Amino acid sequence: MKAIILAGGSGSRLWPLSREMYPKQLLSIDGDTSLLQATFNRLNSFIDAENILSITNIKHFSDVKLQLNKISKSAPVIAEPLGKNTAPAIACSLEYFKQNSNEDDIVIIVPSDHLIKDNAAFEKTVESAKSLADDGYIVTFGIKPSYPETGYGYIKTANSLQGGYKVEKFVEKPDLDTAKKYISEGNYYWNGGIFMAKISVLLEEFRKYCPKISANLEHLTFDNHLKIDYSIYENMPSISIDYAIMEKSDKIALVKLQSDWNDLGSWQSLYDVKEKDEQGNVITGKVVVDNVKNSFIYSQKELVAVSGLSDIILVETEDAIMACKRDESQNVKKLFEKLKESDTTKLHKTVFRPWGYYTCMNSGEGYLTKTICVLPKQKLSIQSHNYRSEHWVVLEGTAFVILDDKEYIVKAGDSIDIPLKAIHSLQNPYDTELKIIEVQKGDYISEDDIIRYNDIYGRV
Repeated sequence: MKAIILAGGSGSRLWPLSREMYPKQLLSIDGDTSLLQATFNRLNSFIDAENILSITNIKHFSDVKLQLNKISKSAPVIAEPLGKNTAPAIACSLEYFKQNSNEDDIVIIVPSDHLIKDNAAFEKTVESAKSLADDGYIVTFGIKPSYPETGYGYIKTANSLQGGYKVEKFVEKPDLDTAKKYISEGNYYWNGGIFMAKISVLLEEFRKYCPKISANLEHLTFDNHLKIDYSIYENMPSISIDYAIMEKSDKIALVKLQSDWNDLGSWQSLYDVKEKDEQGNVITGKVVVDNVKNSFIYSQKELVAVSGLSDIILVETEDAIMACKRDESQNVKKLFEKLKESDTTKLHKTVFRPWGYYTCMNSGEGYLTKTICVLPKQKLSIQSHNYRSEHWVVLEGTAFVILDDKEYIVKAGDSIDIPLKAIHSLQNPYDTELKIIEVQKGDYISEDDIIRYNDIYGRV
């Protein structure tokens, strides 16, 4: 059996905790593991790691790869060169398995950002769906509605099949009255976006209902790498798997998901799954409350004091504070759109990389100050900048610095200047962490002012 994890996302609905460059699947929502890692572990309990393929946008690739490497270094990850919705991502992943395994293998396709705690019941649902998948059905896992939710799509079932139902139709997100009607009729399920089928069946449905995607797959090869060529992917239509196949195919079946499920689509849904105190509050971090009820209050860094409020969401991070009524938390996405050009929607002040992390301390016209931590035996790429110079001060550890054609050892308390356009690299070949302060100065201060070079030095 194979698996595809859809590991993209924009980070809009749980802002400011999630960001465009660090969306919710990378966050540790329930315990020490991220939603992505929890999804992988759930699948890995019955599927070998090398058969679990994750696909994500190029801007999330490093973080996805870093998190999965902590669990298994044999799990493949594909990077999309640009976002094209779920259908092209799934099609390319299917093509990878076609080129590397048996087309008649069954594949399960899951989002990376859903919270499921009862893994045994999830696996039981997978087992119950195998016979339908073997018979040539595309099996979707439906969630029995517990209330009239208007934020989910619905699936209407028809006659019974062995272990499930034939799907009659997919329905768009309804208004409240329509959602109540669906629940009273009893044969409607929430669409959780989880499904499974034979690889060959899915590829055939792509050929039948979305031939433009299939035509582009013919030019895609995964010989010795896991890259999707930009020239191929840019020609893909931007379309969801629901519109591309699921709403058109006559081979769709449904089994009821037997486990718990939450798509964590809003702060309200996160409040719902968290343990609450006697006043109905979910409180995390340095928070002091007085006469506060039924609220979600989260502090990442600063002390947050709240008095006399009920049914609110209040979230504090290093660089943003968000507050709203609990029953209007879906509207956070609108705030995110209004702030789209702000750096606070894109990145946290602290950004994790495979080599370590950096924290933005201060910025202004023509300058930016960071603290950088390089983990033992790690290094940054060899690079140069067209628009900024840099000044590094070592706080802890020892830096090995490549600067043009020379090598320098910079110890704690010492500093070094990196001139404009100089080819350089910051490296830590030692056994302790390296921490520095970096001051960037220039007419243009941005992460995209980086020219990378082949690693011809091989120091670490």
